[in-house]
Amino acid sequence: MLKILDSLSSDQRKFVTEVIGTFIVVVFATASVVINAKVNGVLGVPFIAFAPSAAVAICVYLFGKVSMAHFNPAVTVGYIITGHIRRNQIWHYFAAEIVGALLASLFVKYVIGNEAHLGANGFNHSYPIPIVFGVEVLASALLMLVILIVVYTKGLRGFSGIAIGGIVGLNIFFLSFISGASMNPARSLAPALVSGSVNDLWLYWSATFIGTMIIAFALRKRMIEKMKEEENNIKV
Repeated sequence: MLKILDSLSSDQRKFVTEVIGTFIVVVFATASVVINAKVNGVLGVPFIAFAPSAAVAICVYLFGKVSMAHFNPAVTVGYIITGHIRRNQIWHYFAAEIVGALLASLFVKYVIGNEAHLGANGFNHSYPIPIVFGVEVLASALLMLVILIVVYTKGLRGFSGIAIGGIVGLNIFFLSFISGASMNPARSLAPALVSGSVNDLWLYWSATFIGTMIIAFALRKRMIEKMKEEENNIKV
């Protein structure tokens, strides 16, 4: 696998690793919901939260140095705002993330099961829409905040994967009962399209981007200064 990646261009490597990483993350995130439904909810929210948390942590360590381990269109937009990737790379990332997510949902459907709408996100309709929307914005903002803090301080090394995976798990554990705590438009899109359960999809293609963009704009100046400082240090 590594030899194949070495033969590719930088953008091609990013595309391939984003497809693979998003596939792994979405399989874990949605299959955990399907498996929990198969056993009548015995495993519960802790299992549903832990599975994607572990997947994200693993994939950050595997692919962080290649693609910065987005696996999430909302995170990609955040990285564009902070200047970590070029604007013209957005389509490479978006395409890879959506392809990886769709392949993941097809895998779950034909290998694991089609219960619970393939693990599609859904929000709690007993809560007012502004509350639901706000909670999903909050979950996405917290994810982006942890990612940028990690990038700023450790550069996706050390405990970075655990920190990023950890906030994913915590958000799901504490907030999913209100908004579904997707934090990831691709993770929501794929099972919704494959299962035909698209009614709540609007939330995950709006609130998630707003959440990551708020944090990215708030930290943009500091991130750009940090990157310039690192460039100067390299030149020296």
